[in-house]
Amino acid sequence: MEAFFKKKNQTQFKDSLLKEVDGLNALSKALKFQDKLLIPKIYNFDEDVLNIEMIQSCPSTKETSSILGKMLAKMHKQVYEHYGYNQDNYIGLNPQKNTLSDNWGSFFVEYRLGFQVSLIQDTDIKDHFHEVLDLHSKKLESFLNENTKHPSLVHGDLWSGNVMFDSNEAYLIDPAVYYGDREVDLAMTHMFGGFDNNFYNAYEKEYPLSKHYTTKEVLYNLYHYLNHYNLFGTGYLGRCEDGFNLIKSL
Repeated sequence: MEAFFKKKNQTQFKDSLLKEVDGLNALSKALKFQDKLLIPKIYNFDEDVLNIEMIQSCPSTKETSSILGKMLAKMHKQVYEHYGYNQDNYIGLNPQKNTLSDNWGSFFVEYRLGFQVSLIQDTDIKDHFHEVLDLHSKKLESFLNENTKHPSLVHGDLWSGNVMFDSNEAYLIDPAVYYGDREVDLAMTHMFGGFDNNFYNAYEKEYPLSKHYTTKEVLYNLYHYLNHYNLFGTGYLGRCEDGFNLIKSL
């Protein structure tokens, strides 16, 4: 019998593992065109436990890191009909609100930035960030819409802890999937580091980044910095303020 990893639901959300399985299945379907970037096999699951394939993890090599970059880019090339997603899910330990939309800029402002701002407990900070969004949302929406080609399936939480390697393949785990600008995934790879030049070079060769990527990286990571601020506190507030200052300067 193949070895499996038993993951328990340790969150406050009863459907957390069910949403995780949905995300893994969405990624698996999108990656069926190849056999080197994989999703661990799911054996069985319920609200309490997910039994999933045990990966014999090892450090990445030039080859496996390049596989990750190239195959992620190929997945991002696939065009979907709408932005957003047909159900809510989770980003770490916070809810991730979704709807289906034809307007990427509007979706990102309302369902990513706006929702995270609504979770802020400090009234003064919440009001200030809401004010920035209210005053500059149209400009931000236009910038994003003008510089996004099409809806892609994105992993949604692509930091290095959600990528694993064995001797020959790369694996994606713990997704927060939706359909969005593919560069949200690239942005998050830069948030905490852990991805090497083999990954970035392979991605860029397959699907070059947009000319405004560096600006979009700050905007897209603002979502994750807000989430981390809401979960872990003021150590992330400065990066949130940087993001809102960029919005004001667009």
